[in-house]
Amino acid sequence: MSTEPSRLARLSMSLPADLFRQLDVMVDERGLPSRSQLIAELIRHALAEHEALTRPDDMLAGTVTIVYAGGGGRVRQQLAETQSDYLKEVISSQHVFLEQDQSLEVLLVQGPAVRLKQLCDALRTIRGVQQLQLVTTTALLPPLHEQDAASETAGQEAAE
Repeated sequence: MSTEPSRLARLSMSLPADLFRQLDVMVDERGLPSRSQLIAELIRHALAEHEALTRPDDMLAGTVTIVYAGGGGRVRQQLAETQSDYLKEVISSQHVFLEQDQSLEVLLVQGPAVRLKQLCDALRTIRGVQQLQLVTTTALLPPLHEQDAASETAGQEAAE
């Protein structure tokens, strides 16, 4: 099975000299082979962010990164309770303790853009949350269970 190579389109653009220099520094610091790779990455990020704002019913996957003050466990409890209200959207959660009684939690999420925004809004209201950032992509996790496909396979096996 052969795959067709990705088709590329050429983009020519003009930038202020200072911005151009900063772009080159960023390419070097990230160890990327070209400006094109960095610009494509930045465009993908901007498009995913735009889609989350303009197409609320579209499915997105991503991460929610939360930094919060310890608060004697109260904040962690409220975060857990809020996440339980979004069981379909929160795929997994990773927690680590930071210095100075702070914690970092990263959620892997997937769902309609509007639900992910609602989740973030609910998490932001928790007293003690200091930083929260949602990063999304339009690429989705594969379905873990496909009820319809499993039913069809079982039906076909029974007919044979």
